[in-house]
Amino acid sequence: MSNLQLRVISAVVLAVVTLGLTWLGGLPFRLLCAAMTILIFYEWTRMCRPVAATGLGLLPEALLLVFVGALVAGLPASWLLLLVAVMVVVTVVVASMRQPSMGQPSTGQPSMHQAGQWDASGLAYAAIAGLSLALLRDGDHPGLVAILFLFAVVWATDIAAYFVGRAVGGPKLAPSISPGKTQSGALGGAVGGVVAGLLLAAAAGAGNLAVLGVVALVLSLVSQAGDLFESWVKRRHNRKDSGALIPGHGGVMDRVDGLVAAAFALYVIGWISATADHPAQGLFPA
Repeated sequence: MSNLQLRVISAVVLAVVTLGLTWLGGLPFRLLCAAMTILIFYEWTRMCRPVAATGLGLLPEALLLVFVGALVAGLPASWLLLLVAVMVVVTVVVASMRQPSMGQPSTGQPSMHQAGQWDASGLAYAAIAGLSLALLRDGDHPGLVAILFLFAVVWATDIAAYFVGRAVGGPKLAPSISPGKTQSGALGGAVGGVVAGLLLAAAAGAGNLAVLGVVALVLSLVSQAGDLFESWVKRRHNRKDSGALIPGHGGVMDRVDGLVAAAFALYVIGWISATADHPAQGLFPA
């Protein structure tokens, strides 16, 4: 089976499973968010955690499991956000406390403090991804529409950017980070994301299409920034892919990098419009 066939089959299976659990919402969707959170952190640590600087033991993993348990249990947003802050602070503080003394010779490897910073960043990145998606979906109709709107914008952005970039070419967007991305692709992705978002919103009967068009544009741009961020992390650690969990696609992070950033952006927008626990209701009122 060719790599292209693997990519197509994997993409179809992932889309069907994701959309099915999104439709169900509630506990099934929170379990999906929990699994994604765990897999993102797993791949992050495989990329960013040097063997010579793993003196934190299983502390980050234990903290993440506590967060995942709280996420699956459906704790309020205030508790989940507090847990994220505690995880990050504890990881950084413990790494600093275990930093070798100034008199010890350098091994040329990243220090404990540097490793702790990467672990703390990974915890925040993975936890915010799961938290944003779970709270956006919630268990009501506005949550379903919000997640489908998010998917439409992010997926259309990726597809349009790829095909427009290949067809038009031109100047590179960020050659030192991701040499394959072009400015024309970024523009095409933004247009595609806005069009897809507005089509989904109109089909769902949303009345504030002008506002949602601006939101879709923001999400498309943030999604592309999230993609570049993950590319920078991989390049920083000399990795081509974040992992090999998805046949033909690489790692989970490679598939959800833009989605993670856009989900957090939509969550914040919804939080400002409504509440931290029911952000979708501010964007798609029932």
